Order: sequence, then structure tokens, then C-alpha cells
Amino acid sequence: MKKLLLAPLLALGLGACAPAQPLVQVPTFEVQSVRLTRLSLPSGRDPALANLTLRLRVQNPNPVPVRLANIAGRFVIDGQEVGTVNLPNVSLPARGEAEQRADLSLPVTLQTAGAFLRVARGQEVSYRVDGAFTADLGVLGHPTFGPFTLAQGVWQQPAILPF
Repeated sequence: MKKLLLAPLLALGLGACAPAQPLVQVPTFEVQSVRLTRLSLPSGRDPALANLTLRLRVQNPNPVPVRLANIAGRFVIDGQEVGTVNLPNVSLPARGEAEQRADLSLPVTLQTAGAFLRVARGQEVSYRVDGAFTADLGVLGHPTFGPFTLAQGVWQQPAILPF
């Protein structure tokens, strides 16, 4: 009888020593698409601008809904920071996802002009979104997580410039 009771108690004791999964897991971020929609040259007082659309998928691995008060990041292409991305009020269902769209109007500088021209010509560039996010935990507060690389990859699209 003692041996029958000892086996389950031993199993429970060893199970308690196993590493536990974290209570809350960090959402994951994935760029669905990046699309350069317009590249303008400077004209009078207007600076050169690159207009693009960024679609970001945010996934919640947790069994409870999560609201992100803000996702703030820096958009980097070919190693050059080209602008910022801010996505407020992202609500994620339990074990679900949400797609967010950001329409960006970014200044074209001497440092970033080459990368934007390559994209406009249909050539490949690398991109990265570095940033942080702030979770809305109600009475527990608004902790910020990061900074870290939210997403990265290779960006190539059909040419929008004929030359």
C-alpha cells in the first residue's frame, strides 16, 4: 500500500521541479506586407517623400484577450532608419490575432534615397521594425516591453518607376 501511494507522490514532486511555462507570453509580430505607393521629388518648400503602407499581424498566444495601448517602432531599410511607426489601441482576442495597417509618409534623405529608389525600381532591400509595445493591464498598470526587433525580412515589390 505504501508503494502505491509513494509512486504518485514522487511523480507530483518531480513535476513540481519541472520548469513552468511563463504566465503571460509576449505577443508576436509579423510584417504581412510593405508597399511603396509613391516616391516624390523635392519641389519648392515640399521635401522629398516616400509614402508606404505597412501591414503588421500581431498574434496573442495567451488564453486571455490582451489590449496593447501602443506599438511604437522604428522602420529601418538597408540599415538606415527611415521613420517611425505608431499603432495605438490594438485589441487581441484570446489565442487570436489582429492585422494593423499603417500609412506612412517618410522623408527621403541623402542617406535613405538609394534604398527607396531600389524599392521603386523593383529591387530587393532588407527591412526591420525595431520597437516596443505597451500593454494595458487595467489595474495592474501599463508596462512597456522592449525595445527589440519586432519583425524583419526582405522587401521587394513590382517597380513603380520606369527607370
